Amino acid sequence: MFCDTGMAGRIERMETEAIAGGVNAGLRRATTTTGGFTQEIAGGAACFAGPNSPLNKVVGVGFAGVPSTAQWVAVEQAYAEVGAPVQVELAHLADPRIGAELTARGYRLTSFENVLGLRLRGRAWQVPQSVEVRRDDDDDMDTWLDTVVDGFAHPDDDGLPATEDFPRDILASAVRDLAATNNTHRYVAYRAGEPAGGASLRLAGGIAALAGAATLPEHRRQGVQTALLSTRLNAAAAADCDLAVITTQPGSKSQQNSQSQGFALLYTRAVLVKDPA
Repeated sequence: MFCDTGMAGRIERMETEAIAGGVNAGLRRATTTTGGFTQEIAGGAACFAGPNSPLNKVVGVGFAGVPSTAQWVAVEQAYAEVGAPVQVELAHLADPRIGAELTARGYRLTSFENVLGLRLRGRAWQVPQSVEVRRDDDDDMDTWLDTVVDGFAHPDDDGLPATEDFPRDILASAVRDLAATNNTHRYVAYRAGEPAGGASLRLAGGIAALAGAATLPEHRRQGVQTALLSTRLNAAAAADCDLAVITTQPGSKSQQNSQSQGFALLYTRAVLVKDPA
């Protein structure tokens, strides 16, 4: 599967909408001032949800022009005012001048993440019979939220080690807010009648973003991730999406599971960080 800059830009726009939407959902839900903000920059967005949130990042930059130096100064000032580092997730298919600019401004490369994709139309996926997957779009999301957050709290040992670790309450808040964005559906997988894993599916502009997948440690290597993946792919195809995308840690079990279902590596995002002055 070939990914050009047009496809990458389409995916990055969806990612920008999701992260900014999650931040805005949190701001609407907040009972106290968090200092949160979203700030447009060259087609992407600089987002801040609150101290130590996984939603604090600059996303989607590089497919609608090159940010000016003044724009980077404004972004850096916004993060400095809340005492947070600037974290830029930069697709390797973005304009290369952006990476050069960030390096010159003192950003350091800290990690990578992979974006994989799959054409959907005309395909169907088998769900393992040992796992039952239920769509969970009721107002009460406690079972889904607890399952996903507990799964994230115990990362899989396969692949490169995670470079970020978040307090449980902050992670739960971010996961909840991302699930509150438009056209996002939640799924819970059950083994022997017990919650074993959870995931989400966001549909927008013909793209299905498969996100938030986590399995409880005692249920791993039992087909839970395959069941969640297959169920969401079938749902996305039924919704007439043409493309499914998933973001994984390089060399992880999630990447292996995705590729076993036909996903191909589309591009990589470099994560660049600048600490507050």
